[in-house]
Formats: sequence, structure tokens, C-alpha cells
Amino acid sequence: MTNRYDRVIVLTGASGGIGQALAREFACPGTYLALIARDEARLGPVMTEIRALGAEGEAAAIDIRDRKKLHAYLSDLDTRHPVDLVIANAGVTAGLGPNRTRESDADSDRQIDVNYRGVVNTVSGVVDAMQARGRGQVVLVSSLAGMRALPDMPSYSATKAAIIAYGHSLRGWLKPFGVSVTIICPGFVTTPMSARHKGAKPFEMPAERAAVLMRRAIERRRAFYAFPFLLAFGIRLQNLLPPILGDLFLGGFEAEIERDPRYREPSDR
Repeated sequence: MTNRYDRVIVLTGASGGIGQALAREFACPGTYLALIARDEARLGPVMTEIRALGAEGEAAAIDIRDRKKLHAYLSDLDTRHPVDLVIANAGVTAGLGPNRTRESDADSDRQIDVNYRGVVNTVSGVVDAMQARGRGQVVLVSSLAGMRALPDMPSYSATKAAIIAYGHSLRGWLKPFGVSVTIICPGFVTTPMSARHKGAKPFEMPAERAAVLMRRAIERRRAFYAFPFLLAFGIRLQNLLPPILGDLFLGGFEAEIERDPRYREPSDR
């Protein structure tokens, strides 16, 4: 099928935070945005915004953990509008339990299911078609915590590190087929998720500024992009240190992660 749009973009986690800012950043005439998030009510205003900016698109209220439903939607979308770019942005965060006890099983499972399996579900729903066409771009949104794990966020850090490894593997596999892969590792960005992070947040920046930087990296098809520069550079340097010294560096990042109001423990239901 010949696409009548200059570019068709799939964006997960589009209902708020970085996702919403990215939707606005990419919205322009000739662009078709397929916005995916769980909350249909929150997607509506984002669609109104991108249409006001000249883009067209559609919203899909899908939990990316539901692989069958997500794949069915992406297959139908690609038949109607061949996908050029997929941005796997959706993610959740959690921290340790009260008084620095271990994170709950539910929090750990949810982060693994959303942050890693959800990303795999998203990519696997579009990559076959991209490979067959010999073009396309896959963008994986990880985190600086994936480059150096935070002691207060074990599962979050692990899932974001897994995304980095997954992206490097994808890039090696897909490059000969004309499909590029970009891994992005943001630092602290002002979002509702970041507001739940009670601790030091050096170089925190507005979501709109982060979206501009991310768009530039995506447009340039960079293989790996971590920002802000000074914090990312510091992480790279401390990763060269012996672990005992690297752990001292992380002492200043102790934090408490407030409970995500969107989710409830099984005992709360």
C-alpha cells in the first residue's frame, strides 16, 4: 500500500509526560501519529493538540502488556498506513518498600511486564513489516538508570538496562535490512513520574526540552543518545571505576519513590 503521509509514527505512552511532549514535537502537516496508551480519556486532548498543529492520527487505548491486542492493532494500522517510525516510550517506575525494605512483587512484576515485555511487544508488532519493506526506524526509550543502576530502583534499573541490550541486538540484526535502531537514555525529566521521585534530580529539564533533544537524535538516526550530557558523561566515567568507588558516587542519588496512583496492590482491590 502506498502511504499518502510523509511519515507514519507509532508512539506508546502517549497520554502524558515525555510521550505527550513527543507527540506535540513530531506533530506537523504530513505526519500521521498513532498514539497508544491505556487511558483513553487522556489520549483525547493529545489528539486535539496534534491536529491543531497540522498532523493527523488516531488514538488507541491499549495496555502494551496485552500482546495479542497490541499486535492486532499494529497489524491493522500498518495495512492502512505503513509505519515508518515506532517510538517505544511507555514505562512505569517504582522503588523500594517502606523503610528501605525490598520492592514489592507486584511492583517488580509490573515494571518487567511494562518496561521490558511491553517494549518487545511493541517492536515485534511492527518490525516484520519494516524488514519486508526494507526501511523504518525503531526507537527505544531507556534511561540513564539503565546505564548505571540506582540502588533505590532495582527492577526499574534492570528493565531499562535490558532495553539497552535489546536495542543493541536489534540494531545489529536489522541494519542489513535498512531498518535503523535508536536507543535513548534520558535523565531526570519533569513529568508526573518524576514528581514521585523524592530525592536528588540533577539537571532535571522540562519534558518539552527533552522532546526536542530526543527528536533531534531520532532525526539523525543516532544509534545511542544519552542526556543531559554532563550527567551521562559522569555515569560513563564512574562505570570505569572499581565498583567500590562507583557505589560511593551513587550515594548522592538515594531517593524514595512514591507509590504510583494508577496501580493498586492485589491486597487493595
